[in-house]
Formats: sequence, C-alpha cells, structure tokens
Amino acid sequence: MMDDVDWQERWRRAAADADNARKRCDRLVAERTAAERARCTAAWLPLLDDLDLALEHAGADPATIVAGVERVRDEGRAVLGRLGFEPLGAPGEVFDPARHEATEAVAGGPGGAGTVVRVIRPGYGGPDGLLRPAAVAVAVSGNDSGTDPGEDSGGDPGEERPDDGA
Repeated sequence: MMDDVDWQERWRRAAADADNARKRCDRLVAERTAAERARCTAAWLPLLDDLDLALEHAGADPATIVAGVERVRDEGRAVLGRLGFEPLGAPGEVFDPARHEATEAVAGGPGGAGTVVRVIRPGYGGPDGLLRPAAVAVAVSGNDSGTDPGEDSGGDPGEERPDDGA
C-alpha cells in the first residue's frame, strides 16, 4: 500500500508535468504568432517598395504618377487576397447590414430600393470574418430619401399635427 509520501510525490510530479506542458504550449503559441506576424508583414514589403519608387518619380508626368498609384493599390489588394481577404461591396448588390455600412441614401437606383448604388469605401472579409464593412450608398424609394425614419420632422414633442392621426 502506498503511503502519504508517495502520493504527495506523485502529485508534485503531475503538477510539474502540467506546468511544463503549459509552458511548452505558451512557447509554441508565441513562436507561431511571431512567424505569422513576420509572414503578414513581409507580404506588405513590395507595396512599400512601390511607394518608394513612386516618391522617387514624384516630378514625373501626372499620368505616370496615376499609373504608379494604381499599381500600388492593385498590389495592396493582391496582398489582402493572399492573406485571405477579398473586397466586399459592388453596385447592384442587395444591401446586407452584415457586410455593408449605409453612409448615404439615394432616391431611386437601377436595382431598386435596398440595393447598393455606389461603393464609397470597399470592405474586406474572408472565411474567418469581416475586417471592415463596405461603406455604400443605398437606393431608397423616392419618399424615403432625405430623412432618417426615426428622425422627427420638427415641432414640439407634445404638439398635435394633422397627419399624426392623434
């Protein structure tokens, strides 16, 4: 039969093993985090190189500068794509509050009320979630534009108006 000293020694060893396993896990997480951080940062280096090149040619023909800025933008989008994030928001899409942020209401529109008319700022998302929603202008029916449905159109709060139905 085991005495108390044996049980205490087994308990100490089990506690030490658990502590060592926790430390190994913490070390592994830190190593993987550092490696992923380096991978993501390295993906942006070509974009910085393109910006440096554009700045070197700042006095060049404006068309050349525009072409350089477009190249930098395309490289940035490519980096986001390689990291698993694709652009969100396109004119004609049905407005989805989970993917879009309505920043403007536009009367009418080619797709009818509730569709994206213009993308003001693209959003980006991937399989793990949304980086940011797309800021969009959304088509509303003609009588909805100009005021927020929850906005009071004036007058005192207790004042009766003929169209109140009160």
